[in-house]
Amino acid sequence: MSQPPLSPGDSPLVREALSSVVSRETAAPGKPAADGPVGYSARRDGDWPRPPKTRVICICNQKGGVGKTTSAVNLAAALSMHGLRVLVVDLDPQGNASTALATEHRAGTPSIYQVLVEDLPMESIVTQVPDMPGLFCAPATLDLAGAEIELVPMVGRETRLRRAFAAYESAQMDYILIDCPPSLGLLTVNALAAAQEVLIPIQCEYYALEGLTQLLQNVELVRVHLNQTLNVSTILLTMYDGRTRLASQVAEEVRSHFGATVVDAVIPRSVRVSEAPSYGQSVMTYDPGSSGAMAYMDAAREIAYRGAAVAEA
Repeated sequence: MSQPPLSPGDSPLVREALSSVVSRETAAPGKPAADGPVGYSARRDGDWPRPPKTRVICICNQKGGVGKTTSAVNLAAALSMHGLRVLVVDLDPQGNASTALATEHRAGTPSIYQVLVEDLPMESIVTQVPDMPGLFCAPATLDLAGAEIELVPMVGRETRLRRAFAAYESAQMDYILIDCPPSLGLLTVNALAAAQEVLIPIQCEYYALEGLTQLLQNVELVRVHLNQTLNVSTILLTMYDGRTRLASQVAEEVRSHFGATVVDAVIPRSVRVSEAPSYGQSVMTYDPGSSGAMAYMDAAREIAYRGAAVAEA
């Protein structure tokens, strides 16, 4: 088996680790090494299963800096690299997901703001991400910052995004990932009302569980009053620092509370993950051999196969 392509930025340690993965896979074809990273083996295992219908996943947490946008972008990139068509809807006025996906979102650009406030059709703002077949983005501009106020007097203000999805040919997408702002305002409520699943990124630090009760209460309120199909399907542990005892304690506590909802893969703190958006890329293309890229690949694979298992059941 030929060695996978290496990024110019790969260190000798990464090269040695990847060579080790390749050699172990050669010895046992089709089986990832039990004692080593599986990111590259996940990339080489062909197309992942397509869901029977579009999975609309809302990525939210009212705490800022927990990895919502980073997770949305990198999970989307990983899914698209395995034959799936993915749309990232940037619902954060900061537009960071649009930046990371190299999608134009300057003032005046048609964006999700026009879809919510002016009833512009979704297809008119969706653009393909450069050099990433199968990955699309609905961008956000700073205009979205005023949408919370402008939506207040509108009829059906909580379900405008859901109606936009209903009018959009969403069946052509396998996944729609909605990147929410760090709040529980009308934008996040619109995302929850439009989604089937909620993915909550939880930072492996002291304040991780603060506010989580309020978030879960809001999810339940939306489920009861606006969207009965909504459920918290996935919890993703992010910014894990294996050098600290605190990180492992937080991870253990989250797993004890939420059980199988927590993804097995844990996203480590990674400089490469932080650097990638400044180059208009996800870490999956910026440095596919980095620990962060391999962790997101594993998490995306687990999410895809979990969804397939649920559909079969």
